[in-house]
Amino acid sequence: MSKIKATEYNTSCKPTWCPGCGDFGIWTAIKNVLSELDIAPHNVVITYDIGCIGNMASSVKCYGFHSLHGRALPVAVGAKLANPKLTVLSIVGDGGMYGEGTNHLIHSARYNVDVNLIVANNHSFSLTTGQSSPTSEKGYVTKTTPWGEIKKPINPIALSLSAGSSFVARSSSIDIKHMTEMIKESIQHKGFSHLDILQQCVTFNKVNTVQWIKDKTYKLNKPTSNIKTALNKALEQDKLPIGIFYKENKKSYSEELDFSADTCAVEQSIKFDKKVLLDEYI
Repeated sequence: MSKIKATEYNTSCKPTWCPGCGDFGIWTAIKNVLSELDIAPHNVVITYDIGCIGNMASSVKCYGFHSLHGRALPVAVGAKLANPKLTVLSIVGDGGMYGEGTNHLIHSARYNVDVNLIVANNHSFSLTTGQSSPTSEKGYVTKTTPWGEIKKPINPIALSLSAGSSFVARSSSIDIKHMTEMIKESIQHKGFSHLDILQQCVTFNKVNTVQWIKDKTYKLNKPTSNIKTALNKALEQDKLPIGIFYKENKKSYSEELDFSADTCAVEQSIKFDKKVLLDEYI
């Protein structure tokens, strides 16, 4: 039985999300999973994006870093490489991760750093009143696209798979049980994990609603280690699969570098001859 209670992750700050926002479910699921896995708050680092989901930074009691827009993932990678003992999550929105943060997603996947990326995907820049985001569908009408979005949306699952992620999954914030299971699987995976969570924005997005998620999604039976099979599922459009698309057991970036607790950066006493180093440039 877990010794760490989910309430130990609570702070005195209450979330400021709109009533009915999917972020409430994600917030609750994350705390519950960390409790179930018996991970103490001082052993967890969460990096946050700018956006609605980033406001979670004040509401989870652990080490946290509220980054610049799209830049939460490299901070998470740095934390994990500095101290491999930590459980590191990066909680971001679709706007930041699949916009400015796309390069960080691709290269973190390539490296297979043992970091858990969780993307709250509501198909909008909701904190700034619902503008079109990289995952918005064509025809989506917003303040910045009053004529309707003309660009094709990014397929985050296919992008992540092609970049080399060793764990790729999708869930939705309206199915708390399934989402909790996916977050747990993500954290337990050794290597880079990418979990895309479909969620509703009850205030600004009147297209990708709770009913839309119910009608549009179906559950995958089991994960595959065949990249072609996973990509075929990722490219489905009439219905969106939720579950684990791909799972591969391979060495993480730290393991490839032969990092261990003995070489943890925060515990090292680095000694070198400064004169020898400076002589190379003189």
